[in-house]
Amino acid sequence: MRGAGRSVRSGGMDDEALVARQLGRTPRAFRRVAVRCPWGRPAVTEQWPRDASGEPFPTTFYVTCPHLVAAIARLEAAGGVERWSQRAREEPTLAASLERANAEQQELRPELPGGIGGSTRTGRLGEGIVAEVGSPWPVSGCCTAE
Repeated sequence: MRGAGRSVRSGGMDDEALVARQLGRTPRAFRRVAVRCPWGRPAVTEQWPRDASGEPFPTTFYVTCPHLVAAIARLEAAGGVERWSQRAREEPTLAASLERANAEQQELRPELPGGIGGSTRTGRLGEGIVAEVGSPWPVSGCCTAE
């Protein structure tokens, strides 16, 4: 089970090495690249439910693209988490979207009941957050050099 996805290459480097460069450290529980930027580099990774030492790793999807990480950090710093959480409490459509996202995470990670970190989904909630983030990719080219 461990090691899947590690042999994929982007240019002259394998995905795990590119993710390590993006993070500035070896990634924990790396399984595969789930989303790539327009330049083919890793943007979001999927993690194994447990790391190499067997410790639970509750984050299923992890943003690694430095440009996207910065865009999300700006949204969070501007109160985005609280704002979207409040909207999900007040708007039935968003509440249902968040509930479905949490259920999907539990289905993806049944071996970690109650230990899921974060949630995201396509649909109204996910689309709204992405729209607020703005352009997720730099216009001048990939921000992850090899």
